[in-house]
Amino acid sequence: MTLRLIAVHAHPDDESSKGAATYAHYLDLGVEVLIVSCTGGERGDVLNELVARDPKSRRDLAGLRRDEMARAQDIVGFEHRWLGYEDSGLPDEGEALPAGSFAHIPAEVSAEALVRTVREFKPHVMITYNEQGGYPHPDHIRCHEISKIAWDRSGDPAAFPEAGEPWAIGKLYYEEIFNGERINTVYQWLVDHEPTSPLVGQFQELRERMGGRGNRSTARIDVGRFFERRDEALRAHASQVPPDSPFFFWPNEVQRQAWPFEDYRLAASRVATSEFEADLFQGIAEEDV
Repeated sequence: MTLRLIAVHAHPDDESSKGAATYAHYLDLGVEVLIVSCTGGERGDVLNELVARDPKSRRDLAGLRRDEMARAQDIVGFEHRWLGYEDSGLPDEGEALPAGSFAHIPAEVSAEALVRTVREFKPHVMITYNEQGGYPHPDHIRCHEISKIAWDRSGDPAAFPEAGEPWAIGKLYYEEIFNGERINTVYQWLVDHEPTSPLVGQFQELRERMGGRGNRSTARIDVGRFFERRDEALRAHASQVPPDSPFFFWPNEVQRQAWPFEDYRLAASRVATSEFEADLFQGIAEEDV
């Protein structure tokens, strides 16, 4: 039987920083994985000085980011779909959203394109962002909103009747990978095992910024053997991530010892499952497949 997972992200690079090891893990188990990028990331900043010197980063950032996405796809091996919307950027407080951008278009309109994708791919599990978008970028929040509409209505034959035959997804998860418990646990492992490492100070700063976020996850997936592939995919998005970024790239052997997991919160389910899970497909029966 073939299981299928869909993960809905706002921009190219989000799929590599928020779940790539999980996708590699499930692909290794024979699961079909589809990544949906809602926008092309056209209004993102170039965050890597070396890439900023490339004229293409100024002339055709959208094209550059498509190239980067193709490399990340090849590295991890997932299927990929562009939803086709324009990046909304990150407007200053009080500044209007760009007309026609993803977050400017009503969620009900954009949701139809995602519902069509769901009905074509027929996933058993969907992963997306929480109600705050993981962080309050307008595209991340809109990504959550259209994902929730797709979860609620893709199985309803009366909803979006032009978007294909109904398909009800079995389980909906919110990504919870950058949680405070993970950061605090890695920090404590360093203090206990490598107290003279410069990483202790680095993680102390990270704890001060993010250690209070808590952890609302209900599913903990052991994906430590895929951390190198995750990092390679993220580095493929070179315009967005410097290759030595201390925020993203922690020593993988330390992570495997302290926290070899990626974490998710079960937001809704149409199948019976347990309060805490080690498999996103727990409860999906053969008849559902």
